[in-house]
Amino acid sequence: MSLYPPQPWNLVADARVSVWRVPVADLPAVPAEPVVIAGHASVFTAWIDYTPPGQLAYHELLAAVAVKGRRVSCSITEIWVDSEASLAGGRELWAIPKDLATLDFTGGRTFTATAATSEDWIATAAFRRRTGLPVRLPTSFEVVQERDGLLRTPVGAKVGPRPASADWSFNPRGPLAYLDGRRPVTSLELPASQLRFGA
Repeated sequence: MSLYPPQPWNLVADARVSVWRVPVADLPAVPAEPVVIAGHASVFTAWIDYTPPGQLAYHELLAAVAVKGRRVSCSITEIWVDSEASLAGGRELWAIPKDLATLDFTGGRTFTATAATSEDWIATAAFRRRTGLPVRLPTSFEVVQERDGLLRTPVGAKVGPRPASADWSFNPRGPLAYLDGRRPVTSLELPASQLRFGA
């Protein structure tokens, strides 16, 4: 019996996202061509709390690079989860390079998060909501990973982005060290997002 449900996964998520502008020379390896403007690519980092009534419940930290594609596309370069089912499904269904980590989230007016493996810490962050009217938006994009060429996975979402401020810290010796010392261009909260991941 499989650890994980068949695709598509229908998930509900509270997400906190930051967007970064990173010089192309500093990017990690990406399987597809990045979208580059003035020598910089867009990197997205996100803390995600997947909750019922979605099919799986777990925590996640990821980094993804905007890449060229037939529609809005990104490649996930680093990702950690605290669920064996999510790890197995992500790797086997969509070639997403998930690893296990301990992820601790606290809620309230300020959201805080930490991620660490048994060897070392990865990142920490604190998000604070800013004033702004919530707007519910449908959206779709593709996740592009490497498997015998490029594997493109469709993702549909209904999100209600809200502006936020975010303070991040990255382990300067860790896998997200290329973001250490940088400041995000913008940050958002996306509460109660609905995701359909896969075909």
